[in-house]
Amino acid sequence: MARALSAQGRPVADLLGEHRPSARAPTRPVRAVVLAARPRQWIKNLLVVAAPGAAGVLGHGTELGRTATAFALFCLVASGTYLLNDALDVRADRDHPTKRLRPVASGAVPAGAAVALGTGTAAAATALAYLFLGWKFGTVVAVYLAITTAYSLRLKHEPVIELACISSGFILRAIGGGVATGVALSDWFLIVTSFGALFVVAGKRSAEQTALGDDRARHRRTLGIYPPPFLRSVRLLAAAVTVTAYCLWAFQRAAVLSRGHHPIWFELSITPFVLAVLHLELRFESGHGAAPEDLALKDRSLQVLALLGLALFTLGVYW
Repeated sequence: MARALSAQGRPVADLLGEHRPSARAPTRPVRAVVLAARPRQWIKNLLVVAAPGAAGVLGHGTELGRTATAFALFCLVASGTYLLNDALDVRADRDHPTKRLRPVASGAVPAGAAVALGTGTAAAATALAYLFLGWKFGTVVAVYLAITTAYSLRLKHEPVIELACISSGFILRAIGGGVATGVALSDWFLIVTSFGALFVVAGKRSAEQTALGDDRARHRRTLGIYPPPFLRSVRLLAAAVTVTAYCLWAFQRAAVLSRGHHPIWFELSITPFVLAVLHLELRFESGHGAAPEDLALKDRSLQVLALLGLALFTLGVYW
C-alpha cells in the first residue's frame, strides 16, 4: 500500500509524529488493550508535579506520596477517556493514515469492549481520587472526565471551543497536583499553565493541518474551518502571554524566597524557557508537533532546554 504523503511531499505519518505500530494488528489482547490506553501520553500527567515542585514540598514524604498518587490516578482516568474517544471515533480513525493502526480502529480491541473498559476505568479512577486524595482532588478528576467526555461526544466539532477543551486537560492536571498536596496556586502559575497549554494545542492543530493537507477536513471538521493564519495568530498570542507571565512569576518567586540575598536562579531560568518556546514555535511552523508527547520524548534540543530550565528553577526553590 502506498504511503500517504503530505502537502510537503513527506509521509503523513512522519509529520504527525505518532507512534506507528506495525501494519499488522496486535494479536495478544492484553498488549492491544495496553496500547489502546496510550501509555506514551502519560508523560502529560507529569504536570501534576509542577505546583508541588515549584512550592518546594516534594522533599516531604507525605506530599511526595500524594503527588505520585495523583499522577497514577490521572494516568488511569486519562486512559479511560482515550478508550472511550477511540470507540466513538472508530469510523473516522479507520480513514486516518496513522490512527487506523490504533488497536480499536484496527479491530484488535472491539469498540464495545473499549467503551466498557474505558467507562469502568474512568469511573474507578474518579472514585479512587475521592477515596485517597479527598473531595477537592476528586472534583478536579470528575471535571476532567466530564470535559473530555463532552469533547469526545460533541465539542470536538466546535471551533475554538475544542481548543479550550484540550487545553483544559493540561490545566486540570496542574491544578490537581496543587490540590492533592494542599499547595496554593499563584495567579502567574495558572496563567503560564493556561496559555502554555493553548500554545501547544494550537501548534498541534497547525501540524495536523500541514500533515493532512487537503484531506484535513475529512479527518477532523475543525481542521478545515481554521485558516492557517488563524492558528498561527493563536500560537503567537499564547506564546507571548506565556513568556510574559513566566517572567513575572519568576521575579515574584525570587522576591518571596529571598532571605537577605538575591536568588538569581529564577531569573536565569527565563532564558531556557524562552528558548524552549521559540524552539517549539519553529517545530510547529515546520509542520511538526501533531503528537506533543513525541516532541517531549524525542526532541533532544527541547529536552536539554527543559532540563536546564528545570535545574535552574529547582536550585531557586531548594538551594
